[in-house]
Amino acid sequence: MSVPGLPRLESAGLDGWLVRLFDAIDEANLPWITALVRDCEAAFGNALVDLVPSYTTLLVIFDPMRMTPDEARERLAETLAALAPDDEAATGEVHELPTWYHESVGPELPHLAERAGLDVAETIARHAEVTYRVYALGFAPGFAFMGSVDERLETPRLETPRKRVPAGSVGIAGRQTAAYPAVSPGGWNLIGRTAARLFDRDRDGFSLLRVGDRVRFVPVSKEELVRRGADVTYMEDTR
Repeated sequence: MSVPGLPRLESAGLDGWLVRLFDAIDEANLPWITALVRDCEAAFGNALVDLVPSYTTLLVIFDPMRMTPDEARERLAETLAALAPDDEAATGEVHELPTWYHESVGPELPHLAERAGLDVAETIARHAEVTYRVYALGFAPGFAFMGSVDERLETPRLETPRKRVPAGSVGIAGRQTAAYPAVSPGGWNLIGRTAARLFDRDRDGFSLLRVGDRVRFVPVSKEELVRRGADVTYMEDTR
């Protein structure tokens, strides 16, 4: 079984190649992406510096002191020729993220509900009832892009991003959802806050979530979030 379509290799400088496996976002891509990650780890060995998977691509960073770009390209071509989907790896782990949905920590919650023609309670229910897939990691360490949210909750990013978004903030952009692992700028529509520790330097792999994992946001009270050690201070608008 071969990869649907024709994978393309795009130069990413003197120490990287971008493997474009697909052109459209689809959950069916995951078994192929995770298999390529696994096979590249084996194929590149100690010449591998980093692998950055996304919805449709895999960025392969290698050590140019151990391998030339042409050698890396040839190694990738050989790997792609033998690639088979890893359905077991794509199942991933299941994570439940305790989340307090409230406009004091999710200021876009009432606006998103109004836009969708729903009340706030139904908006929360629609976000929390879905089991999301982690499609990619990026933007910041531990930041996982997950999909897909209910189509009625689809909403564009803020026109003016905030300069400061608190750690644990849960947001929506397009049909993606995510939680901020640390304080950072951001333009997602915030709807709540989770107590989950998404990035930890003492954790193997650092990130709680990995590509292929499944995630559920579990509604909890403010008191429960405080008990779990989360910051629930009022969300100031810093745009």
